[in-house]
Amino acid sequence: MFKPITKYFDEKTDKRLLVALFVVLIFYYANFLPSKFSDPVLAFFASIATLPVLASAFASIREKKISVDLLAGIALLFSLINREWASAVFINSMLTSARLFSSYTEKKSRSVIKSLLKIRPQKVKIKKGKDVFEESVSRVKKGDLLVIELGDRIPVDGVVVSGEAMIDQSSLTGESIPVCKKKGDKVLSSTLNVSGTIVLKTEKVGKNTVFEKIIRLVEASQKEKVGIRSLADKFASVYVVMAFLGAIVLYLVFRDPALVLSVLLVTCADDIAVAVPMAFAAAMGSAAQSGIIVKGGEYLEVLTKVKTVILDKTGTITKGKMQVREIVPQQGFDKDEVLKLAAIADFFSKHPIAKAIVECAKKRGIKYEEPEEYEEASGRGAVALFKGKKVVCGRLSFLQEYGIKTKKWQIEKMNKLKEEKAANVLPVGFDKEIVGFLVLADETRPEVKKAIDSLRSLGVKKFVILTGDNEKAAAQAAEETGIKEYYANLLPEEKVKYVKKHLGGEDKVAMVGDGINDAASLAISDVGIAMGAIGTDAAIEAADVALMKDDISKIPEAVKLSRKVMSIAWQDFWIWGIVNFIGLFLVFSKIIGPEGAAAYNFITDFLPLLNSLRLFKYKINKSF
Repeated sequence: MFKPITKYFDEKTDKRLLVALFVVLIFYYANFLPSKFSDPVLAFFASIATLPVLASAFASIREKKISVDLLAGIALLFSLINREWASAVFINSMLTSARLFSSYTEKKSRSVIKSLLKIRPQKVKIKKGKDVFEESVSRVKKGDLLVIELGDRIPVDGVVVSGEAMIDQSSLTGESIPVCKKKGDKVLSSTLNVSGTIVLKTEKVGKNTVFEKIIRLVEASQKEKVGIRSLADKFASVYVVMAFLGAIVLYLVFRDPALVLSVLLVTCADDIAVAVPMAFAAAMGSAAQSGIIVKGGEYLEVLTKVKTVILDKTGTITKGKMQVREIVPQQGFDKDEVLKLAAIADFFSKHPIAKAIVECAKKRGIKYEEPEEYEEASGRGAVALFKGKKVVCGRLSFLQEYGIKTKKWQIEKMNKLKEEKAANVLPVGFDKEIVGFLVLADETRPEVKKAIDSLRSLGVKKFVILTGDNEKAAAQAAEETGIKEYYANLLPEEKVKYVKKHLGGEDKVAMVGDGINDAASLAISDVGIAMGAIGTDAAIEAADVALMKDDISKIPEAVKLSRKVMSIAWQDFWIWGIVNFIGLFLVFSKIIGPEGAAAYNFITDFLPLLNSLRLFKYKINKSF
């Protein structure tokens, strides 16, 4: 609704037209126009400004739709037929303003969304013989050797031929812990190298990669998505038919064209055609100021009917960031000593797990020294010299390589911790013995449980976790958030299948996610919500709502806003109904004729508009 309709009425033309319409109205009501020029000038501008509205009305008829644009077109035609030029100019000034405001709101939303999108790699390092040079990603071919360094996002599917690195696959597979990739292992496009350097041989490029296959799944899901009709369009589909039938009946009964015209002028819904979309546009503006980007007013309507919320785990319920959850010291050592030694070993490491250990030591106020010597094996662990003795932290095999003795019961202890905690367990060795274990797991967002409780209080009945992560990790996330239903080890197509099963009813489904593996589910759900700040570009583009910050508590706020705007919209309808009742009484009492009806319509148009304008002052979490 309210977009520039033809190439002759783009945004720039609409701005000029609006200025002209306002100037004409001011000159007319201030009596600056000579009487003989008054009507021709008004008629000219009213007719010109009506063209884009009629174009939109005819377009909706061609598409076999009865829309708000058709209502506005009918209102204008009756004003022109009755030679109510001032009324037609006024209606057009409102419609032109609404088009420009809608265009501004959508443009602002698009610019914010673009700023959230992650930048895909444009260049890649290709290895030929001993030489390494940069080349455009578009020129990479099957069989090329690519050098992937720390911080690089992998642009192809391939297999590692040399080196070792930790690869963050969370956006693609939902796994919360980076995976070690070494010679012979496959790596997938769009995943991120968080530690080490590898050389990989390209196997699939462009449309053949796993990433592109998921994008195609997203596109297919978007096509399958059931179209959402706005409140104003639903009203128009009923009202336009009733207005035409009513006009025919009135004429057959009274045979009085002036009476029919008066009734149609009083009841024409040009104010509703502007006021209701304006309310939604204002609400979208308020949402954007609070970091909630809504891609269309219809999704605010859907939010009021959401009864099921489906959540991804990694990056949505959790932060996608490792955290030291537990320290298990061995006999003769305490927790702080174990953490201190681990922090010394990982002092210089950039690995996500190492950074989590150092950060935990800082938070606990543990003082530790820079190591005398330091060495790191990418993806395996780190060793440092402290007080003349080796401190080793990393994989069990790495500790054993540096002479740390391990006993059978210690290995069993590690395995039991992994099983019970659904976490990554790292042994810490010092002076040839294991001094303790660190249990690390993805950190749950502290605001998630509160957000879920808020949504429950707002009437959401069902919460479900869908994740590509393992069963234990899913169970732990469910326990910490109070969600009873969860499904683990899911592929993107399995997530889509689950969401599809719950669509089609009066109660709507919201999907919340951030990764590429969530994109198709976001696209097909009634309303898809992307965690914008860390979300992948595929997820943000597929979603209907994007959160600029990774703050899931924004979702209850969006639901409250959606209920507020629906309340305002229904108030607009009530105001319109009461005003129409009074106007019809005046018409049938012969108090006003066509001219009086046009004037009455002109004056009362302001009432629902002023009501909708209240949303411009609305602040989320604050009342009017």
